[in-house]
Amino acid sequence: MTTDAQTSDLRMIRAVDGLDLALLPLQGLWSVEQYLKLTNQTNHLIEFTDGVIEVLPMPTRDHQVILAFLYELLLLLLRPQGGKVLFAPLRLQVRPGKFREPDLLVLRNADDPRNQNDYWLGADLVIEIVSPDRPTRDTQEKPLDYAEAGIPEYWICNPLNATITVLVLEGASYVEHGVFHRGGRATSRLLDGFSVSVDEVLDAK
Repeated sequence: MTTDAQTSDLRMIRAVDGLDLALLPLQGLWSVEQYLKLTNQTNHLIEFTDGVIEVLPMPTRDHQVILAFLYELLLLLLRPQGGKVLFAPLRLQVRPGKFREPDLLVLRNADDPRNQNDYWLGADLVIEIVSPDRPTRDTQEKPLDYAEAGIPEYWICNPLNATITVLVLEGASYVEHGVFHRGGRATSRLLDGFSVSVDEVLDAK
């Protein structure tokens, strides 16, 4: 089963039995249960807000090598400490009726009850790698969502302007811990001692 990410032609196509279903008329009407069933049947990343689904673009190679580089660094840090780091596709419930699929999700304690099988109920830190199709999704919309979810730290790795922005939750909204550029190191307030070279992240191979 595949889905067409074109907003103007949102469709579900299953070649094996000739299914060709227009999904656009259903926007705003999807239930959480239908969303979960849909995402269980496709390899596309699909996010959900109050009955509306958004099919995200397939990640590029550059996106994936940056993701893999950050995942390996976080794994080296967190595994000995009993933490957990996972990567998309994995659904994160922002609140009932809203789901995102962050590129990387971190819990400092793998036994945290938010670590559920079907979807996580929260995280301590999430990372997004900005997609060129619609950068505001990661830079403007998701900070609001992850703040709403109460996630203490949000990293925005942006190859488009060669920065890593680290946001930390203060009250109900994020403030900048730092905007880190080439030649510098991005640091975490949440994960003691964790920092990464911006150059090494952006130039990952």
